Amino acid sequence: MRYTLCFFPLVGVVIGLLSVLCSRALVYLGFGSIFRAGILTALPLVISGGIHFDGFIDTSDALFSRREREEKLRILKDPHIGAFALMHGILYILLTFCLFTELEEGDIWLVAFGYVISRILSAIGVITFPEAKKDGMAAFTAKSADKKVIAILIAELFVAAVVLSGTVRGIMCLFASVLVFMYCRHISIRHFGGITGDIAGYFTELCELMILAVTVISGRMML
Repeated sequence: MRYTLCFFPLVGVVIGLLSVLCSRALVYLGFGSIFRAGILTALPLVISGGIHFDGFIDTSDALFSRREREEKLRILKDPHIGAFALMHGILYILLTFCLFTELEEGDIWLVAFGYVISRILSAIGVITFPEAKKDGMAAFTAKSADKKVIAILIAELFVAAVVLSGTVRGIMCLFASVLVFMYCRHISIRHFGGITGDIAGYFTELCELMILAVTVISGRMML
């Protein structure tokens, strides 16, 4: 448990590699952009078991409920979903699918790195952000983490950043991920009093969506 968070980004490596392989295989087999977009949208959800997406919709439900902090924390733990969770979940899938239909096949590597960056930053957030609850999974993981974990995560982030900074669009993706990180730190403290496992999942999904959007939009701008 002391080094669990160090290996969290490896899940992103697996998802990224499989996304690249699937994308190239589908293009090679002659499938169109719509079918490819559907597969690439579903792949991260299938591999991760939807754990981060679950956090995304739970956090959306709580955040947009406009309730007091304690009630928001209660909504986070509620296994049922409300209108805001449903609405934001559908919007997320729809936006991801639409962006993937516009993604150039050669740009899939940027999206693949996004799965790694999002998990590195998410793990850093779990350790460095204040804890909203003392008994949650995020709090337990942070307390169990060895002191070397944050240094290892920063080293992983540095390696990924060096690779991405080789291109202007890679730098744009890095900048976008940092903005999302700052935004999620703000809302986690202001609305929930700190981070939880659900909020970490919310950040992971939002960061990946932002990197996908920046990749597609920057590709259009540079044509």
